[in-house]
Amino acid sequence: MEQTDTVTVRELVQNARLKVLQGEDYLERPIVTSDICRPALEFAGYFTHYPAMRIQLLGITETSFAQELTHEKRKNYLERMCQPQTPCFVVSTDLPVMPELQKAAAAAHIPILGTHLTSSRVLGNMTSYLVSRLAKRQSIHGVLVDISGVGVLITGDSGVGKSETALELVRRGHRLVADDRVEVYARDEQTLVGSAPAILQHLMEIRGIGIIDVMTLYGTGAVMPEDTIDFIVHLETWTPDTQFDRLGDRGDQQIIQDVAVPKVSVPVKTGRNLAIIIESAAMNFRANTMGYDATKTFDDNLNRLIKKNSVEDEKDHDK
Repeated sequence: MEQTDTVTVRELVQNARLKVLQGEDYLERPIVTSDICRPALEFAGYFTHYPAMRIQLLGITETSFAQELTHEKRKNYLERMCQPQTPCFVVSTDLPVMPELQKAAAAAHIPILGTHLTSSRVLGNMTSYLVSRLAKRQSIHGVLVDISGVGVLITGDSGVGKSETALELVRRGHRLVADDRVEVYARDEQTLVGSAPAILQHLMEIRGIGIIDVMTLYGTGAVMPEDTIDFIVHLETWTPDTQFDRLGDRGDQQIIQDVAVPKVSVPVKTGRNLAIIIESAAMNFRANTMGYDATKTFDDNLNRLIKKNSVEDEKDHDK
């Protein structure tokens, strides 16, 4: 099931280094999209495709162009930009607010925000925050652990040992992000981010013990609020007829929100130390991303051995 969060202008002010220039009473207006508009065609009178539901960002270019318009045109265009669904205006670079904008925004109950940052900087800040809050979220059954900088999503059937394995990883110095349910969203076309639902933050359920608070037991260094999902380890109950990847060259992936994430399946069998296995898998994944491939090293060694034996066989034959 996918869901999205909601954001108010007040939350944007608190998280994107903005100040309220006008409209303190209207900060509960909702923001429904992370897209931000820098109005240009609107100051030329073109409103056919005006994205009224977006934050309207006015920088040096937009303000300078508007200042060259007549007072009547500027007043008309700014009034048309103040639609009921427009969340707010943001003025960058400590620019003065145009009087026509002040009157139009006040009449429409739309707040005006300001910042000393340039348009590019504040655009990046707002987009980063809004994408993290408004992106579609998918709830996945699993455990997310940060293992030495690698975000590992541990999946598997209920009761296979995901939480117990994650707890052992925490004891080994790694950090818990989410247990049981992981809320996942795509930060961009190549990056997935996971976090815990608010009700489950820092908590784990261990069968036979119950609910434990990881941060209370192991300290603040044992938890993280969110992490990228770089690698998936799927725990699967071992059976004699199940085939598992022995060389690590199968290249399995799992698609989550159109992002392909590398995946390995690990057989669960009595006596196996899953925490060490998953830790090693994460380290091996990290080595692969840095250009070292143990499977290729094995293939190269094998080929050299075959070639060497072939040469020795030819020499023996010649004798």
